[in-house]
Amino acid sequence: MEDGKETDEHEEVKADDTAELKKHLVIKKDDDIAIDVIPLAIKPPVIVDYKLLKEGIMGIDKEDLQTLWKLVKTKHGDLRPEDEHERVLWGDLKVMFEPDIRSDVWRNLQGYKVTIWKLIDSCGVHFIRFANVHIFMLVEKRYPLTPITITNMLNKKLQADHWNEMCYQLFKLMVKQQSGQ
Repeated sequence: MEDGKETDEHEEVKADDTAELKKHLVIKKDDDIAIDVIPLAIKPPVIVDYKLLKEGIMGIDKEDLQTLWKLVKTKHGDLRPEDEHERVLWGDLKVMFEPDIRSDVWRNLQGYKVTIWKLIDSCGVHFIRFANVHIFMLVEKRYPLTPITITNMLNKKLQADHWNEMCYQLFKLMVKQQSGQ
């Protein structure tokens, strides 16, 4: 009988948390987005179309991202590529998979204004666009974000297709990281 009582209390606490965290969420469907189709023969040799990924409509999963990072890492290692498309891909994936607090990306975030915070739940990535930089981050990973940046993210509200466990876990992680735990 005691176990049932604990479970009920746990469910009440989670429901309260969920209601509080949903205040930081905007449900935004992307059904009305028109996509201009470009024949593959004239597309540049970049595996991920960042515009589509940023909009959250590209069908890519986490294993694809991990495989892509392994391929890019094998080809370039820690050396910054010369080609513009490869440099963008390498930089975005490096920040996503190997965040370094000494990196300019993380050191300079504090003064930037958050313009968009979006969850791409098909691959477990959330995307943040600031005035002059964008960052892709894995949902379950802690990144060196300052409490001020996290507050700005929460105030801007996360855009997602629907409320789900991934939203809940991301909000819990952000609030925990914001409080410095």
